[in-house]
Amino acid sequence: MPLQGMWWWICCRHGFTLLGRDYGEKEEEEESFEMKSASDVQICSRQGTLDVGVTQPVHVSNGSDRLLHALEEKHSLITQPDKVTYKDDQDVIVKGWLQREVNGGVKTPWSRLKKFWFVLTPDSLDYYNSNEKSSKRVGSLVLTSLCSVIWPSKQSYKETGYWNVTVYGRKHCYRLYTEHLNEAVHWVCAIQKVIDSKAPLETPTQLLIKDIDENHCNQESVDEIYKLNPILRHTKSPLYAPLLPFSYGSEDHSTHNVNGYTALRDEAVKIFNSLQQMENERDPIPLIQGVLQTCLDLRPLRDEVYCQVIKQTTDPPEPGSLNDLRYWQLLTCMSCTYLPSPAVLRFLHTHLQRTQELFPGTEMEKYAEFILASLDKTKQREFVPSYDEISVLINREELSCMVYYPGAGTCKVQITSHTTAEELVQELTDKLNLSNSHNVFALYEQNSHYEQALSKATIIADTLTSLSCKEKGFESRWRLYFKLYCFLNIEDVAKDSLEYSFLFEQAHEAVIRGYMPTNEDTLHSLAALRLQFLNGDFSPHAPFPRLEELFPIYILHSRILSSTKPSITSRTSCTSFQKGIFSKALPNGLWNNSLEKQKAEESQKFKGRMKEESANMMSAIVEKWKVLHSMQKTEVMTSYLSIVKQWSGYGSTLFDIDFYMSSSGSFFQRLWLGISASSLCLYKQGEMEPFENVLYSQISSFGVSDSTTFKVSAGEKDMIFETTKVDEITQLINTYLMCISNGHCSTMGSNSVAFHSQDEPVHH
Repeated sequence: MPLQGMWWWICCRHGFTLLGRDYGEKEEEEESFEMKSASDVQICSRQGTLDVGVTQPVHVSNGSDRLLHALEEKHSLITQPDKVTYKDDQDVIVKGWLQREVNGGVKTPWSRLKKFWFVLTPDSLDYYNSNEKSSKRVGSLVLTSLCSVIWPSKQSYKETGYWNVTVYGRKHCYRLYTEHLNEAVHWVCAIQKVIDSKAPLETPTQLLIKDIDENHCNQESVDEIYKLNPILRHTKSPLYAPLLPFSYGSEDHSTHNVNGYTALRDEAVKIFNSLQQMENERDPIPLIQGVLQTCLDLRPLRDEVYCQVIKQTTDPPEPGSLNDLRYWQLLTCMSCTYLPSPAVLRFLHTHLQRTQELFPGTEMEKYAEFILASLDKTKQREFVPSYDEISVLINREELSCMVYYPGAGTCKVQITSHTTAEELVQELTDKLNLSNSHNVFALYEQNSHYEQALSKATIIADTLTSLSCKEKGFESRWRLYFKLYCFLNIEDVAKDSLEYSFLFEQAHEAVIRGYMPTNEDTLHSLAALRLQFLNGDFSPHAPFPRLEELFPIYILHSRILSSTKPSITSRTSCTSFQKGIFSKALPNGLWNNSLEKQKAEESQKFKGRMKEESANMMSAIVEKWKVLHSMQKTEVMTSYLSIVKQWSGYGSTLFDIDFYMSSSGSFFQRLWLGISASSLCLYKQGEMEPFENVLYSQISSFGVSDSTTFKVSAGEKDMIFETTKVDEITQLINTYLMCISNGHCSTMGSNSVAFHSQDEPVHH
């Protein structure tokens, strides 16, 4: 047998089973750390060949040092259990009696506790039947950097009366019990210290990735590494252990068991099985989504799955076949969802470039080119790609996106998985000829009851996925909406421009939402102008929109409730009195039926009153509409805006404030906070003038105290607001301040697409 072939055989057999057998284990057949394979793997060398029954890595260069180091580590881990006895020497860190969970026999198949003498050394956790020096060791758990120890649980103590310490090794798990908390904590700390002192163990795949990285400039060496190491190449065999190291045990369960995940090592093996199943799936998208979701939830698995997919796309049995392209499609989706660590990213780049060189002009080369371009743009996604997004990604296409804007307008644009809100806003301003505007535009996620501006870094594909999920709930018609965000200059907007119609539509939107404190007659006039804009001159045959599309409907609700409030209060008191007297005398069913019948009658009366009041309101609006004969749309918009601009709060974005308190001692509930280009204003809801006006120049600092508390300091005065919109408020103020610092508010320069994400500084 050639000498070099023998040397490789010795190194492979002993050098790369890095985790070794635990102390106290019986001799057993060597097993690959990464894969089991029934077929022998032929390892080639320049002087000859040798058939070896394991799947272990072979290094082309710089490998001998690692092999010898691993060989030494292997021998240091293996001892003969029957020759080891307890010695009270200086290597002992902690020793003492603990109870261990052991399995019963045939007659007692349940688990039970048994007391043993435990000894912790710098290398292992051993246990004996007694504390005598002549006692033979019963068992041992080798401690490496991949072991883990779980702290005692109060819940376990409540259930069993013992404090539980769990230690996980490669093959064994020790569940230890003690009645004393301080003793349990002492053992946990000592064991964790030993684990932390161990050098990180590397798997064969990690070592080979390092070799490939070191030799990436030498294509022959890289090809030789791939040739000599089947573990880097496509396999039809299952994977029995991860390619990368993961801690033993289930210390990761606490954060992920809600989603049904098991230990990371087990999840890694399950994912590889899913990858192999994906080859034969007619519709691979659900499986792709499942893999992406698992990696999004369990961040440590991302490198592992990247390595698995790289392995399965290396030297496949049928390059370019549908089975092979399934892996490339998954790799495409992964590259658009999250990035691997730097080491695996370099390995991925080498793999993609090697594929381009080996398979020019093929689908594999096109996927590799697409993935390389994606990796330069990908940022952390909040959601996995939707079904629609994956459908276009696997074909290397763009995703269609429908954006709405004021005036029932729509705009269809093409986006990628990397398009941000800032980029889409810029594209829309160009496409709608709004680039010369002095104001700032933004994208919102919106439905009929709710809207929120998107920060500049928001990935649009994530928002579309989020909106598609929301549509399944009780609220529907979610959409992306593009409109004015900051009102920097509302006087110099051309009346025949799209931007002017934005001003008109957004002013009307504020009116019907109740953000226009004025008298009812003025609201009738505004509603009539809206009808003239929609239908032109009065006609009895013209289509009439719903009243809530013309007039703030809450006014009618308040009027009806206030007019019926005394009778309702009286009825409620009477009902309470009757319930106290007669509820015990009547069966529950009869009493509940009576209450339901009474509520139904009240609801019917309310609907009747609403119908009557709505008819009267519409009649008043129509009478004003008839007077507007011959007014054109531009004239209608101008008249509408001239009325709205009479309110000092026009041009402000209003937020509902639940509670306000000032250091001067004043406090209020249910206010409006108006944010404009110059100041912050506080209004009592429904009042025309603010009771507090703070210029930006007076503000010394502002920021978010917690999820619902916003604080502003102006001179010696501190103001605290309670609201659910703290992030939106912060984002808008930051944008106005940026515009001021850039001179856009004073010089009215070109449009600035300015957003501040919620994680940017908010103190000034």
